[in-house]
Amino acid sequence: MIDPVNKSKIPDEWLDRSKMPRAELEAGIKSGMLVVLSDGSVLKRGYTTGTTAAMAAKAAVLSLAGDVTHVSVPTPVGLRAELDVTGSKGHAVAVKMYNDHESDITRGLEFAADAREADGITVYAGEGIGIVTRSGLESKKGHPAINPRPMEQIQASIAEAVEELGLKGAEVTIYLPRGKEIAKQTLNSRIGVIDGISILGTTGFVEPWNDHLGEMKGDLIRCSDKVVLTTGRIGIRYSTMLFPDHTVILAGSRISEAVNAAHGDVVICGLPGLVLKWGNPDMLKDSGFATVVEMLELDPQNERMKQAFDMAVEKGNGARIVVVDRDGTVLMDSGESI
Repeated sequence: MIDPVNKSKIPDEWLDRSKMPRAELEAGIKSGMLVVLSDGSVLKRGYTTGTTAAMAAKAAVLSLAGDVTHVSVPTPVGLRAELDVTGSKGHAVAVKMYNDHESDITRGLEFAADAREADGITVYAGEGIGIVTRSGLESKKGHPAINPRPMEQIQASIAEAVEELGLKGAEVTIYLPRGKEIAKQTLNSRIGVIDGISILGTTGFVEPWNDHLGEMKGDLIRCSDKVVLTTGRIGIRYSTMLFPDHTVILAGSRISEAVNAAHGDVVICGLPGLVLKWGNPDMLKDSGFATVVEMLELDPQNERMKQAFDMAVEKGNGARIVVVDRDGTVLMDSGESI
């Protein structure tokens, strides 16, 4: 069975070990909401801030025609995401779903949206959505911190509602009443986002994480002779394309633990902001740059980049280090040409 969110293969023996009824387990996996571990235990994914914002936006538009209690929206991985909401007279609220990610501080956060009919589809960011103050992030300086992929998801969700109601279009304002407060618990201000949280999500789903999951991923790594350890969703996508005969495993920020468990043909592949900072956590200290992406964009020949890459190669204990950008271009590679 294939996980439809991260595209990894789930061994049959993992499914056999689960105490959840097989039909229920497989349905949960196919929906993208459940992750099964090597001992058969099950963790729950949640929805990203992008998916939740899309739900609030769609519900607000639909509520122009009557009360709304449930919505379904598209996600970037092709699955549908569903949630109970409240919507009436062009105003809607969606509450971000609880999940099994121990450090997701946005669980339970309210996303509100107001809608009115208009020509075409327009999305505005209101209170609680951050503003980008520096270059180097996916959203442009001076613009709301809504990344391109979730913005596409929000627009597609609004388009569904517009078509369903037969409207000319819709103007939707999304806001988070507690966004500014919650943002104080994040690193947003340090990387150049102020006055609110960022609307993110490349798949539409939040991966679960706890120490138990870390142990289970270690099992999968130890069982693989050819493995790619990657840092996130974009890393998974390009690792699968670049190394089709390897097992691709999401290590996240726990690259060192994954490297220690790995053997055989090992590759570490991911975006520069994750792989290079793993190599040298202090590479931005006194550099004048807020992020690795900003450094890469404004000063691509900066010596700190090469130093961090060399340190990653050393920490990799023989693993091949491959750094890719968001378009899949290989920026750095310690092995042969791909």
